[in-house]
Parts: sequence; structure tokens; C-alpha cells
Amino acid sequence: MNDAIDIAAMDLGAIGQPLGRKEDQRLLTGKGRFTDDFNMPGQAYAVMVRSPHPHALILGVDGTQAKRMLGVLGVFSGTDCLADGLAPIPHSPVPSTRYDLKLTGPGGGPIFIGPQPLLPADRVRHVGEAVAMVVAETLPQALDAAEAVAVEYHELPRVTSSVTALLPGAPAVWDEAPDNVLVDTMFGDAAATDRAFAEADHIAEMYFHIGRVTGVPLEPRAALGHHHPDTERYTLYAGSGGPVRQKIELAEVLGVAPERVRVLSYDVGGNFGVRNRVFS
Repeated sequence: MNDAIDIAAMDLGAIGQPLGRKEDQRLLTGKGRFTDDFNMPGQAYAVMVRSPHPHALILGVDGTQAKRMLGVLGVFSGTDCLADGLAPIPHSPVPSTRYDLKLTGPGGGPIFIGPQPLLPADRVRHVGEAVAMVVAETLPQALDAAEAVAVEYHELPRVTSSVTALLPGAPAVWDEAPDNVLVDTMFGDAAATDRAFAEADHIAEMYFHIGRVTGVPLEPRAALGHHHPDTERYTLYAGSGGPVRQKIELAEVLGVAPERVRVLSYDVGGNFGVRNRVFS
């Protein structure tokens, strides 16, 4: 009796067949719908004022001159976010699926995850961190007004590499992690590993420097938000790889039920993971 199965003679339907592309005609004829393709009557434009310092206290944000400029509707800082009760952006940078190795903080404790406010009110912790937002009737007006916002800083000591950050006495990025160590976890049999090295005929040691790697999508950071005052619902149009997750995160920031937030994502001009979460 021959139990062999002739796979070639079987009709497996779609299994093993290439999938035909459905989006090419629409995209090649200019019918794509990216973030900049969405517009609403009377919409305003927001531009962020970003820190030139890697580490500094924010002593004050003065938008007086910017508010007097043509078309400017408002200038907002981290203090305004706190006054409005806007929560930090929830984020979970630690791998946490059931398949991931379980990481811990120093001494086996919890890992400190620094809060990510929409706009910081106390200090900045990296170059380019947004410290103020200017809203105007047109994009050029918002860009011009952003240059008129005066931010007073007190520069703090900074670290520029992970190696120097671990040296004794290095400036702490977060007060809650004074030694700049967030994750300290060991797996496996340490004694057996030490024994294997001790018994080895040869040991090769090398130092590797791995530069920063990040996704750089063709479509820049952009989003269009709409709040309907009658229904108290929020809608966000943005190229995204995770609209459901972002809906939940935005609801937490706004302090509303997720049912009142809607995230619409059509075409995405590049993702590489950097558009999966909410960021400021």
C-alpha cells in the first residue's frame, strides 16, 4: 500500500500562489490618501518648538510675541498640558509578549519607564524634544511664530554615549535611575559559563560599537485631528501601523473612553515600526 501523496497533483487553491498587487493603479495615478491629503474647512496648523539642548531645566516659555503675530491662534507649553489634565503618552518599550525573555531592573526589581509628556514642564532630556506648540491659521504663519517663542533654559550636565552614562558620577537622565541603568537581567548558568571560559584553550575578545538605527519613512511626522463639540468625539487621520493601539493610547492621554476616539489610517508613507505608537 502506497501512502505517498502527490502534492503536485493536488489542487491547493491559493496556497503557494503569488498574491496580485491591488494598490498599484491607485497609487501610480495619484489617488493615494496620505495624511497631507486630508483637509477640513477652517483647519489650523501646529508647529513644535524643539529644544536645542540635550539636557536642561525649562525656566520659562514666553509666547507673548508669537501670540501677537498674524494668524496665530495660540501658544501652548507643558504647563498648559498639566493645567488641562492631559496625561503622559503611555508607552511600553520593554518586550512583554509571552515569548520574550523576562527583563527586570537592577536587583531583580521593576524596570523604570520614564513618563513621556506631550510637552515637558520641567526639563528636556534630548535634543529636539518638543517644549511648546504654536497653532496658527496657516503653516507659514505657524512656522514664523514658532521662531518668536522664547524659551529660557538652564543647561545641565549631559551624557553623549551609553558608555559614559555608566561611569560613576555620570549625570542622571532620570532621578529615579541615578546610575542610568534601567535593565539588569541575567539568564542561564553563570557558574557553568565561567567554567567553560576557564577551561577554554583560546578566548577571543572584541569591542563592538553599534550606532543608532532608526526607521526614516518618506512621509514625515504629520496628523490631522478633529474634535466634534456636539458629540464630544475625537478623530485622528494619520498614517499608522497600529490605529487600534493608538486609539487606546490617545484616549488615555485625553482622559476619555476609547469609544470617543477614532483613528483613521489609509496609506502609510513608510513605517519600519516608528509609526506603530503615539509619539510627540
